[in-house]
Amino acid sequence: MYIDYHDNEWGVPVFNDKLLFEFLILEGQQAGLSWITILKKRENYRIALDAFDPVKISGYNGEKVNQLLVNPDIIRNRLKIESIVKNAELFLKIQQEFGSFSNYFWNIVDHKPIVNGWKSSKEIPSKTKLSETISKELKQRGFSFIGSTIVYAFMQAVGMVNDHTTDCFRYQEIIDSY
Repeated sequence: MYIDYHDNEWGVPVFNDKLLFEFLILEGQQAGLSWITILKKRENYRIALDAFDPVKISGYNGEKVNQLLVNPDIIRNRLKIESIVKNAELFLKIQQEFGSFSNYFWNIVDHKPIVNGWKSSKEIPSKTKLSETISKELKQRGFSFIGSTIVYAFMQAVGMVNDHTTDCFRYQEIIDSY
């Protein structure tokens, strides 16, 4: 599962708002856990969260939150679940303000991925000045579970940053894809 994710998704530029929202939510859910834990629960989240539809999620009420809190197929952390609803509302506000979340997010890097040249995975940072800046901006807008490490993982996942090592077969393939 993890190899498939690496080989087919991680680092591929994503411009689709619904998929960006999915990754934003999943990265927040991952806080304090391993990514493989979230990958294993990804389909369960799709089912539990109406296929990551931010419009539907923004309308979740206390009863729906309580249903999610007893769902054994997802992470049952009240703060994380409540952040999903709040972040969905804020995501929709950004869509309205910028025409799409993709426009907002990708404008930060002039709509082109940052290509790093790491030789070893030990060189790859867990956060950067840019992820700190984005995290602060999103927190000012009211987002939660959006610290600079989560933002950097999100940037990596959606291809805003190409952090495959230079010896990885995906490094050049991803560069050639845009």
